Amino acid sequence: MKTTVVPAQVTTIEDRIMGNLGFSQLMFLITPIFISTGLFAALPPFMNGSLYKYILIGIVATLCGLLAIRIKGKIIAVWLAVILRYNLRPKFYLFNKNTAIYREYYTAKHDTSTLQKPAVRLQRALSVPRLEFHETAKVYATIDNPATKLRFETTKRGGLHVRLTEVEE
Repeated sequence: MKTTVVPAQVTTIEDRIMGNLGFSQLMFLITPIFISTGLFAALPPFMNGSLYKYILIGIVATLCGLLAIRIKGKIIAVWLAVILRYNLRPKFYLFNKNTAIYREYYTAKHDTSTLQKPAVRLQRALSVPRLEFHETAKVYATIDNPATKLRFETTKRGGLHVRLTEVEE
């Protein structure tokens, strides 16, 4: 069986169910039928026709029909939801990271007598000898040479080893 990966952009495409109408458009066109049935049965005079019922049914049908219109690949209901979500957002951005509210204040004077810990000693010295100018130039030339095969390797504990193959001059 052949399997393919579907990109994330393709999953947002709406399927066409009937003609050029998608599922949401069909739901908007079917909704007035159910709403008008409920209005016709629930409002007085019950199960009888009346002018105000027909006007309400016409308004609901027109509104749902308008919401089902597609503009630039999206129905008007989606456009209205985006506009409403944008307009209902807060208008001012109140966050300021430079404020001192909710910060813990530390005194400048530390009491070290109660919190003394033994000093950690390094196992080896970290002093690196300085190279002379001509030695530094030779090291740079060796590193720049592609035949040296310079490799950087890390150990499990985070150490760094630099490996060079021997270069004969």
